Amino acid sequence: MSENRNIVDQLSTAYNTEISGYHFYTTAAALVEDSKGKGVFINLAKDELAHIMVISKIAESVKKGLGWIGYEEALKRGGDSFMEGGIPIFQKENELVKRFQTNQTDLNAVAIAMENEESAIDFYSNLLKQAKEPVEKVVLTKLLEMEKAHLKVLRWESESLNNTGFWCGNMEFSVEKETE
Repeated sequence: MSENRNIVDQLSTAYNTEISGYHFYTTAAALVEDSKGKGVFINLAKDELAHIMVISKIAESVKKGLGWIGYEEALKRGGDSFMEGGIPIFQKENELVKRFQTNQTDLNAVAIAMENEESAIDFYSNLLKQAKEPVEKVVLTKLLEMEKAHLKVLRWESESLNNTGFWCGNMEFSVEKETE
């Protein structure tokens, strides 16, 4: 039973972290000026919402002594609960939003988001190392890969904002076409 308690505690930490990320991304989407950045933050918020649903349903299953359920099954169950208003997402004090409010620039929003995703990668990597059950490993791997994809998109946005000339590996502008 103590192993289940540890898993539930870890899932609770993940749940709260995903909620913080969700609120940060919705705040950033509303405040950043770059249109690509708005789109990035809107999509990240949607992904965080899915993570919240999945983690909630997995934790519920573990608490009931039923063990881990798969990502897709948790998402399906969570979607039904969210549609019925069954899982409230209340914003607690959010360090990410506070940091952004002290410097509301697009670059700062992306930098904070990248730090958040790097922390999530570390968190899920550590959980994956401790995972024992195959379904647990599959779910944590999926979450980890999603967080890595988030970081990649944020790096692309950072490159774009820093005028490196690239967005998603594609040249945004050509130096050869620039005129003096």
